[in-house]
Amino acid sequence: MENKKVLLGMSGGVDSSVSALLLKQNGYDVIGATMELFCGSSCCNINTYIDAKNVCNSIGIPHFTYNYQSEFKKYVIDDFIDCYKNCKTPNPCIECNKYMKFGLMYEKAKELGCNYIATGHYAKTEYSEKYGRWVLKKSSAGKKDQSYVLWNVPKELIEHILFPLADFESKDQIRAIAKEHDLKVANKPDSEDICFVPDGNYKKFLENNSDIKPKKGNIVTSKGEVLGTHTGLYNYTIGQRKGLGISYKVPLFVIGFNPIKNEVIVGEENELYTKEMYVEDINLLLFDEINQEIEVDVKTRYSSNVAKATIIQENDKIKVVFKEPQRAITPGQSAVFYIDDIVVGGGKII
Repeated sequence: MENKKVLLGMSGGVDSSVSALLLKQNGYDVIGATMELFCGSSCCNINTYIDAKNVCNSIGIPHFTYNYQSEFKKYVIDDFIDCYKNCKTPNPCIECNKYMKFGLMYEKAKELGCNYIATGHYAKTEYSEKYGRWVLKKSSAGKKDQSYVLWNVPKELIEHILFPLADFESKDQIRAIAKEHDLKVANKPDSEDICFVPDGNYKKFLENNSDIKPKKGNIVTSKGEVLGTHTGLYNYTIGQRKGLGISYKVPLFVIGFNPIKNEVIVGEENELYTKEMYVEDINLLLFDEINQEIEVDVKTRYSSNVAKATIIQENDKIKVVFKEPQRAITPGQSAVFYIDDIVVGGGKII
């Protein structure tokens, strides 16, 4: 007899709440779990726990809260800080998914005798006859698809992950289901920001929670011409144009950093484009390794469109060669590779 016991990560939002309802309707034995990750964040406050517990009570499933604040600091916040120290732009949701939601939560699921874990992400898992393995795929949700932030999950977990919202095309459908079943979170707004920086001011967060502090240096062109001063490398990102406080005969953009000289490097727009890049910290889901060139679609940011490219593995890195030069490739962000709607894998841009 199949073990249909599932541990569902619940944030108190409408997506995870409707996921709980759908799982129960489909005959799963559901346990709701809320992770305490960061005190005072948008997804970890008393209202979060109350909303999640109320939803579980209303549909008749148990709910537990687990404190993982020290692990969240170690795996997510410390990495976030370290990236900015090294002139990289992180995506903390990806670390959180790897270590927290699909790492520690899966360990907890096994402790509780669950065969599955589930979340309210817009993504899909299924067995592929073509590839002879379980695969992670894009959901039906178009621009709301979240497969990009899931490339780092352990591949052996894929067959144990359920995404109840995989086949929905819009958030409106999810809210309609919540209203129909009188879930009090039906109209709860989406949380858009980094959960532990709810006011969106990541610079203030860095200054208050690390030894990163404002430190003046020069803004220079790629030829070394000094144009002005900056307030600290962490205040800038690749592709930035506004807020540089410099004037020049043509528009200038941040194109790189020299941490040794504490310099922000700026250039004209054409200097923002690149034809190839490398990624590290790779995680392959569709293949065990890529030992010959393959053609893929690549996303280099959550909100970016896919670009055509070829990839090949070189030891512990992947070389990516784009068909057309790409704008503002940013170290620290994730590059995620797709064949059609299947996630091949991904890595961190160097």
